Amino acid sequence: MRALLRLSHGIDWVNDGLGRIANFLVLLCCMISAGNAMIRYAFDYSSNGWLEIQWYMFAFVVMCGASYTFKRNEHVRVEIFYLYLTERGQHWLDLIGALVFLIPVALLLAVLAWPFFMQSFAVNEFSPNAGGLVRWPVKFLLPAGFFLLAMQGVSEAIKRAAALKGYVIIDARYERPMQ
Repeated sequence: MRALLRLSHGIDWVNDGLGRIANFLVLLCCMISAGNAMIRYAFDYSSNGWLEIQWYMFAFVVMCGASYTFKRNEHVRVEIFYLYLTERGQHWLDLIGALVFLIPVALLLAVLAWPFFMQSFAVNEFSPNAGGLVRWPVKFLLPAGFFLLAMQGVSEAIKRAAALKGYVIIDARYERPMQ
């Protein structure tokens, strides 16, 4: 179990780092958007590259932020039963949900997105817009993001299994969002 918990810690470390980058990119995207708008109206100059880099950053935030959000236990869940379960019951539900639904579906989506990226990479696809950017790096975020989400699912499954066996105590409290 120690080796699995070390693996879980490593996965958490990677997704935590990518989540921090995603948090920074939200601010950077806002600054680029505001700067681009000011330059467009003040100097009547604009570039499609500035618009596309915002799209690329947003794609990173969504695809890499999903695993970070899952790590922090802030994802969307159906709480009809969850809030009425004991802590042990919640661990079981999280474990079964990760093993039966999250990990297989995320891996399937990563596998299905891989040819989409590879086709773009093979032809070195560029945006058709004047001043546009190369497209394959942003398309790589699809399989990579789903793979990271699957790996975070593995990490969470390891932690829930360890908690059920009494090896660790995890703080997996879920706060219901305000309506």
